[in-house]
Amino acid sequence: MGIKHIGKVVAYLILAVNIFFTGLLLLTAYSPHIKPVAHPVESCLGLTFPIFLVINICFLIFWLIIQKYKFALFPLTALLFCYPQIHAYFPLNFHTSKLPEDSFKVLSYNIMGFDGAVKKDGENPILNYLKESGADILCLQEYQTIESSRYLSQKDVEKALKEYPYHKIQIVGSGKGHTNRIACYSKFPILSAHKLNYASEYNGSVVYELKIGKDTVMLINNHLESNKLTKEDKVVYEDMLKAPETKKVKSGARLLVRKLAEASAIRAPQADRIAQEIASSRYPYIIVCGDFNDTPISYAHRVISKELNDAFTQSGRGLGISYNQNKFYFRIDNILASKNLKSYNCTVDRSIKESDHYPIWCYLKKLRVESQQTSN
Repeated sequence: MGIKHIGKVVAYLILAVNIFFTGLLLLTAYSPHIKPVAHPVESCLGLTFPIFLVINICFLIFWLIIQKYKFALFPLTALLFCYPQIHAYFPLNFHTSKLPEDSFKVLSYNIMGFDGAVKKDGENPILNYLKESGADILCLQEYQTIESSRYLSQKDVEKALKEYPYHKIQIVGSGKGHTNRIACYSKFPILSAHKLNYASEYNGSVVYELKIGKDTVMLINNHLESNKLTKEDKVVYEDMLKAPETKKVKSGARLLVRKLAEASAIRAPQADRIAQEIASSRYPYIIVCGDFNDTPISYAHRVISKELNDAFTQSGRGLGISYNQNKFYFRIDNILASKNLKSYNCTVDRSIKESDHYPIWCYLKKLRVESQQTSN
């Protein structure tokens, strides 16, 4: 009788711990509704969502194994409430081998300045990848060329991408002496291009109007505020994963969180400005892509994608990790599209590792829209 009583007490103690972690899971899942400007640290809780997701799945399995089915309802209910976030983080979609004839391919890629614009045996691997990608629209962030025979020049790029007769390259950010640029290469006519007005020293967004068939499509190419983590910060992060209990790592972790929070607070008004541009668009077809520097469970992603579909969630599969350095296992590169654009086979392409990002691409097909598009 005494042992049975002790067992019941232990079970309820474990349940209390489970409920605590269930609360944390729900908090992280719905943290994108926290405004980063007012609560910058709390707005970053979405970064820990996968951790608390795994913990709650473990609790669910534990209760099922010991046949405490009533207790299993706690983590199960939490998982059901978090289904949209789980689906956004880890979608499971089938790719199709039969694409619609009138679909077009969009590719977004933070190219890290063509990996320093270096030439290897006279060629640049990133440029070769873009040339062979088969994409109809290339949205590039951290675009850089160097006018020297030893490096990749603008003339080299234009020669390699001669199948893209239309292109726009613009400097973004207000910092002095920087060369951060955003570029769009397109097989479709680019009717106009202008930068969005928001505060950033290094980052920015460019809005294009593209003529695709008979329709004008609004495309927004983004490179949202970077987290500005130094090499030392990234080493601290790796140490934190290996030995989180050490005093040095704890102090470094506080600095890391502070930097992430500061960047999140800067990104929030940028995301608001992009969302405003989307809401005021006179065109029914909208594509938004680029390096968001934030995860699918973040304020920036929630606000920007409010009226759009996430192409990876709709037609991708797996985690889709797009940043490939320092064990930051997150999908921070995105392609979003208006609901009248159906996505197919969205893929984070891990075949090329010359940049610190992987490219993301998908096929889009225009669906019929009832409202008449405003003419130019």
